[in-house]
Amino acid sequence: MRLTTVWGPVSRWGEYRRRQRLTLERSGHIAPHADGGDAGPPTLDADTAALLRFGAVGQPLNRHSPFYIGFFGATGALLAVGLWTTLGRLATTLSILLVAFFLALALEPVVKALARHVPRGLAVATVFLGLLVVFVLIGFVVVPPVASQGTALAEQAPQYVQNLLDARWVRELDRNYDVVDKIRAEVTAKLTDQSFVGGVLGGILGAGKAVISGVFQVLTVLVLTLYLLASLPRVKLAAYALVPSSRRARVASLSEEIMRRVGSYAIGQVVIATFNAAMSWVMMSLVGIPYAAVLAVAVGLLGLVPMVGASLGAGVVCLVAFFDEPRKALIALVYYVVYQQIENYAIAPRIMRQTVSVPGTVTVIAALAGGALLGVLGALLAIPVAAGLLLIYEEVLVPRQRAA
Repeated sequence: MRLTTVWGPVSRWGEYRRRQRLTLERSGHIAPHADGGDAGPPTLDADTAALLRFGAVGQPLNRHSPFYIGFFGATGALLAVGLWTTLGRLATTLSILLVAFFLALALEPVVKALARHVPRGLAVATVFLGLLVVFVLIGFVVVPPVASQGTALAEQAPQYVQNLLDARWVRELDRNYDVVDKIRAEVTAKLTDQSFVGGVLGGILGAGKAVISGVFQVLTVLVLTLYLLASLPRVKLAAYALVPSSRRARVASLSEEIMRRVGSYAIGQVVIATFNAAMSWVMMSLVGIPYAAVLAVAVGLLGLVPMVGASLGAGVVCLVAFFDEPRKALIALVYYVVYQQIENYAIAPRIMRQTVSVPGTVTVIAALAGGALLGVLGALLAIPVAAGLLLIYEEVLVPRQRAA
């Protein structure tokens, strides 16, 4: 019964093979059969024998089947979810790589300027050593005052508490509502609560872990910046090699201009922030505002943030000056109002003249979008990215529309 069922397809296949052989013999592509004519009854080769043994081949899988579509659709969705999860876990790594690339582009103009006189390797080492010196100097300016002032605060804390308890309004509250005893009882209960103590210790450990992680990330950024600076020409050539040769020159010229604008913008922003910090330190030293060095570093770091950074730094200085003496805060406020006008209309245009040219509306939108996506890092990168997109718009999209 099985041979009867299978023999039909086998016979048709054998007939097809016989006719093909006869056609090839008559055309001279193969040698004639041994008997010079018909190839005779079909012989069963290995495939036909397997067909007789295991049965005929079934129909191919129907790609329009709901099962087929659902299965592969679900597989694609799972792959997309897995890719998105992987990117989420790599967010910190990608951010570190982005910061290192941004720093490398910022330092590349300095490296190129030095490379005109010395080998590139020596220029990279010199620039990177200067960057390390800047970080070390900032650490020496910030860390010792913070440590000493934190120690002094810890030593004076009991005296501050005692002065608070001796205040007249505190004694009146305690006489009427027994506030001190209630606070003492509440503090004692919290200190004997294991969950509260565990939460406090966990928070302290978490803060220590965050500090260690931050130091590690800074070191990683510095190492990646060094590697990118040393290999940036080779990286660019490798990237350009992926572009078709007919468009490679155009893509290379646009990419070089974008990277030049990004690096020039970063250098200009650092120069403006450094000048702001130096002038702030001079003003605070003359007025007598405490913690002048630490506040000047804070003003410089906040000044790197576009649009709002300088105002935030001025606010921090005025707040500290207000707690020291309101008159000093008023002087600082007047100084920053005058200085920011000079910076916006005299200093910044001169420094940024050869860097980026981004309209004010685009600057605001780019800074808001970058801050919403990546926080402070996004706000820092938003304006050079917007400048690059504007360059592509002006040099690629607009000429293409004119030609169309």
